[in-house]
Amino acid sequence: MWETIVKGWKAYRGWVKRRKEKRIARRKAKGFVRDWLEFIVTLTIMVFFIRTAVVEAYRIPSSSMEDTLLIGDFLMVNKFLYGIRTPDWIGIPFTEIGFDIPHTRTPGLREPRRGDVIVFKYPRDPSVNYIKRCVGLPGDTLEIRDKIVMINGKPFPDPAEAKYTDWRIEPAGVKERGIYPPGAGNRDNYGPIIIPDGNYFMMGDNRDNSSDSRYWGFLPEDAILGKALIIYFSWDKYVPFYRFYDSIRWKRIASLIH
Repeated sequence: MWETIVKGWKAYRGWVKRRKEKRIARRKAKGFVRDWLEFIVTLTIMVFFIRTAVVEAYRIPSSSMEDTLLIGDFLMVNKFLYGIRTPDWIGIPFTEIGFDIPHTRTPGLREPRRGDVIVFKYPRDPSVNYIKRCVGLPGDTLEIRDKIVMINGKPFPDPAEAKYTDWRIEPAGVKERGIYPPGAGNRDNYGPIIIPDGNYFMMGDNRDNSSDSRYWGFLPEDAILGKALIIYFSWDKYVPFYRFYDSIRWKRIASLIH
């Protein structure tokens, strides 16, 4: 029995050796350039698939989600939770050279919920990505009374890191220019409105300094890209470069987004 095991092990090692030799010979036959070209193409396809179907990086460019998210936070976004949205544009990255293509969405694990921090295509300019918190679902009646968000007649609690930077409250009855829909009120006293089917109401956690659904309207489900998952890196751009170590917000790295 022992001899049989030894023979089997030697046969396996011989097979591994021959396979390795064939692989090396195949690479030599292809040539260095072709071998690396195949590697780069394969890597590109894998990265494209991961970005499209699994997760994608996103950088926070503005203060509208403070203090939950800060300028300079880099996020990973879960793209399959709500269903994978296939690309709707093909072209040269970082340019406007390209063209639109039909897109679709696969079934998701669940629908967006109140409180989810979501990355989406800005409805007024789909080439721009926005990030806000979902506060209203399809069919909800939403109202804001003296800065307090009301959903179906009940207060919707502020996120733990939400903030208000202006102590003043715009009185009810005062119509603010730019509010959507026109005549719905102002940033502090808004609505009530009913959120249409297939749409969501989004707000920034920096409630007094956020361009959100109060100003540009409802978010169509089709524009949703994914749920913000984790902060994988964070840096403060206002810290001088020669203090690079100090500019990194170490405590925020690997923080889950709530």
